[in-house]
Amino acid sequence: MDKELLVYIDGQYYPKSQAKISVYDHGLLYGDGVFEGIRAYNGVVFKLKEHIDRLYRSAHAIMLQIPLTKEEMIKIVLETLRKNQLKDAYIRLVVTRGVGDLGLDPRKCPKPTVIVITDTIALHKGEAKEKGVTAMLSWVKRDPVDATTHEIKSLNYLNSILAKIEANINGVDEAICLDKNGYICEGVAENIFTVKNGRVYTPPSYTGALPGITAAAVMKLAKQLGYEVIEKNLTPYELFTADEVFFTGTAAEIVPVREINKRQIGNGKPGPITRRLMEEFSKLVQDPKHGIPIYQ
Repeated sequence: MDKELLVYIDGQYYPKSQAKISVYDHGLLYGDGVFEGIRAYNGVVFKLKEHIDRLYRSAHAIMLQIPLTKEEMIKIVLETLRKNQLKDAYIRLVVTRGVGDLGLDPRKCPKPTVIVITDTIALHKGEAKEKGVTAMLSWVKRDPVDATTHEIKSLNYLNSILAKIEANINGVDEAICLDKNGYICEGVAENIFTVKNGRVYTPPSYTGALPGITAAAVMKLAKQLGYEVIEKNLTPYELFTADEVFFTGTAAEIVPVREINKRQIGNGKPGPITRRLMEEFSKLVQDPKHGIPIYQ
């Protein structure tokens, strides 16, 4: 029998089957907390510093004081990977408001809960990157920037889950969410890009989409490869008539989209710019200078 993975919770390591938090934790009761999904490739945690920075920005926005320095958090992530003897992994870093009472007042939660899970993840079938995925525009609008904005990577993902349920019901792989004005915002857990006439487009951050770390890396990569990258409001029409469409995300990496609302995208296959970005991104994540080594 394989050795059970260990999970870090508030300074202690527990076997996966025994890793538990209180039912009075406000992360469970109210979705009050923040998280990050992070990837390790061949012994290097890709963009770990950037993910930690975003975690602390999200926490600051909801007035959640993380009881560790960024440097201490990085050490805990690396140590958890080492304890589980992992070189290639998906890391889920969670900070909740902590244990409180049955009221929602955050002042009743004296100490946040910190959790580090290191495991694996597979969002799509193996052929998704070769053939592309299908998607649809969801009726579920992204929460606006003056509400529970998705710029904060919070534990409340009900907005995304409702859109994912709709995609499941309709037999497509992914849902695409619009903002309250009807512009393209993002996927349920991915940023979105289009390609038209050799230019790469993506919605601006002010739509309320999460500022993606993978998206930022892909934008920089595209510019280095000589492509013009433009952040602008995108309409459903521009999505339907794009030459190429792809999602980006830590778990997803880069995934081509071949069909949206039964409209074929381009020739129905991953396009040349998407393919080139996928190839170059796979090299990028293996480069130690873009992350922090687990075993030093």
